[in-house]
Amino acid sequence: MVVANPPRAGAATAAPHTTATAATAVAGVEQASPSPAPTGRRPASASPSPTARSAAPSARAAGASARPQPTRAPLAAAAAAPLAGRIVPGTTRQGVATHYDAADGDGACLFGPSADMMIAAMNTADYETSKACGAYVRVRAASGASVTVRIVNECPGDCAVGQLDLSVQAFAKLAAPAAGRIAVSWELVSPAGAGTLSVRYKTGSSRYWCGIQVLGHRNPVARLEVRSGSGWLALPRTSYNYFLSEKGSGCGGSLRITDIYGERLTVDGIAVKPNVAQPTRVQFAAH
Repeated sequence: MVVANPPRAGAATAAPHTTATAATAVAGVEQASPSPAPTGRRPASASPSPTARSAAPSARAAGASARPQPTRAPLAAAAAAPLAGRIVPGTTRQGVATHYDAADGDGACLFGPSADMMIAAMNTADYETSKACGAYVRVRAASGASVTVRIVNECPGDCAVGQLDLSVQAFAKLAAPAAGRIAVSWELVSPAGAGTLSVRYKTGSSRYWCGIQVLGHRNPVARLEVRSGSGWLALPRTSYNYFLSEKGSGCGGSLRITDIYGERLTVDGIAVKPNVAQPTRVQFAAH
């Protein structure tokens, strides 16, 4: 079944800016104020309007009917990642894996085409309004085979809690694609080889309205704030993985990006250049 994702934000393949943006990293913990495999998912070509006040709706998708229950997070793991949502570090989840034709690797997270097709779509519950976007998870089959995938898409509709819909290429690392679906366990990981992260303003952004996206982050992003006066303003997150400043507050100013572990990266000098991935010199610590 072919599934339409939330609208795409223009041409996500724009060339990165050639000069690294000046940035400083500030570490600290904030207080938390037998079914066939789907045939593919593709993002729609339309772009959300800058005046939209809510996230683009998700389309329905095919998936497994089983609904395995996730394991509870140990208190120590929850304390180590105070801003984690449903995907908690140190917690092994049980579920099923299916596969889909991921085409160029773009999806609901609007990252754009993937150079590495080791990617997956997360079920809606664990996708958690795009909070899972960019997360790396290690998936294990009963055979002992494993693969690490990056979450770039949402698997809505009948995808059960705990279910992952892998690209065909990633699924093949665990079992023959003809299997369709298999039982798996999975957990969040924090890869050591990540480069530095980038920031992209959404198509249509200006100093009066802007959408801001973080790219290439090692750990899931929990919060994005913009400088507002003498303080910081947290921006709401959409299901298509942009943080919106609907009144233009902070557009083109300093940004503060926080991961689920509470580490904060403060980035300066990101100009409002719609649809351009602007590299920084910072990255979250590995865990």
